[in-house]
Amino acid sequence: MDKDIGQLRPKAVWKNFANLNKVPRPSKKEERVITFMMDFGRSLNLETIKDKVGNVVICKPATKGMEGRKTTVLQSHLDMVHQKNSDTDFDFETQGIQMRVEGDWVKAEGTTLGADNGLGVAAIMALLESDDIPHPAIEALFTIDEETGMTGAMGLQGDVLKGEILLNLDTEEDDEVDIGCAGGLDITAVKPYNEKPVPRGIKAYWVNVKGLHGGHSGIDIHRGFGNANKIMNRLLYLASNEFNARIAEIDGGSLRNAIPRESVAHIVVDKSRTTEFEEQLSIWANVVKEELSVTEPDLEIQLTQAPVPKKVIGLGTQEKLLKSLYAAHNGVYAMSASITDLVETSNNIARVLVKDGTITVGCLTRSSVDSAKLDLAHSLRSIFELAGMDVTFSGNYPGWNPDPNSPILEVLKAKYKSLFHESPKVVACHAGLECGILGQNYPKMDMISFGPTIKGAHSPDERVSISSVQKFWKFLLAVLEDIPEK
Repeated sequence: MDKDIGQLRPKAVWKNFANLNKVPRPSKKEERVITFMMDFGRSLNLETIKDKVGNVVICKPATKGMEGRKTTVLQSHLDMVHQKNSDTDFDFETQGIQMRVEGDWVKAEGTTLGADNGLGVAAIMALLESDDIPHPAIEALFTIDEETGMTGAMGLQGDVLKGEILLNLDTEEDDEVDIGCAGGLDITAVKPYNEKPVPRGIKAYWVNVKGLHGGHSGIDIHRGFGNANKIMNRLLYLASNEFNARIAEIDGGSLRNAIPRESVAHIVVDKSRTTEFEEQLSIWANVVKEELSVTEPDLEIQLTQAPVPKKVIGLGTQEKLLKSLYAAHNGVYAMSASITDLVETSNNIARVLVKDGTITVGCLTRSSVDSAKLDLAHSLRSIFELAGMDVTFSGNYPGWNPDPNSPILEVLKAKYKSLFHESPKVVACHAGLECGILGQNYPKMDMISFGPTIKGAHSPDERVSISSVQKFWKFLLAVLEDIPEK
């Protein structure tokens, strides 16, 4: 499979992407990929440093005749989202990503691909090792932990970089040039509970919700995809109200920046009502599947017999949990009033874990308007606190305010039009980019973001267009050749 990847063009980019994907690189566990990048820079005899938090910077002098151009920062993040299908046997801690070519797409075998942001990293690596591509002086900035807190960008000190222009290579539509993004805030609600004895005369079940698209909780939040945690809560709420079902465990979703694709619950129901319950849950499941038939054609809701658990949640705690999750907003909260079709504010109920006497609910709230982000966050806090949970905010990062008069934007627009005979879409996105954070310590740096077309990011359906990578590479090289004079 990697042999097929090696035959793709531009070869230098795909070679480096394949090499990068051999290195396990989950967020907050980037030690191996940091070492990989440090070794790469040193092998080229280029100045290579690691800052205090683990970001890697590799500096390359300008090519002949380009010495008078502005120093340019090329930036991508090293970590990737780790998601896999439930039936895929894969260890992200030890294995490299297994890839395949399918038509115009490169995909992974049952896992996330790492094109977000591995293609950006690979393109920068190809530039660093090239000896025939004209470019200004380059500072290649490889940040860590972008996907789970952006702590790499937050920790980058203001004296590390000298560049005047920053090209962020982390957007996912090849006809777009990004000049702004949303900020984000992690919300965590926790409640300990006393486990109660299992009632007598019961039958135990597994309830499984699976087969959903999942996807990026910023880029895909407006697409109407199902949220496994909300679907599961809907079913359990009905089962609790009508059949006095009791919950032993819930395990739904995983990462905050991924729309949850799967959830499983362990419940019990009185034996005298099991036939009626099984029939009714099938009816409820069919209603949900019909509602989501267009956006989620592969949704499965399964009910199977399970071993009898040792304990269940107390009725009062269970009622408050189910009602709070029902009330908590999920999905698009507000659209931008200033930018057409841009999601302004949203929330993703990303994680629900009920196990061993502790309830944990994790959300990611995003907005391009900081006050709106906090407003929705306080609404969620209020709901969960009314349910008796302790709520904390963390990982707060700012949005990137659009600058339609950016000088580097004019360069990119002109170059795109000359290459592809149409104008690019100048947009802001609802995802989190590191530009807003980096701009806090580098307020005078002119920033822009672009990249190849990537679909299904943050899910095992992630794929990157081969022809789009070729287009992106051509565009990147042309932009570097046109960087303005100092």
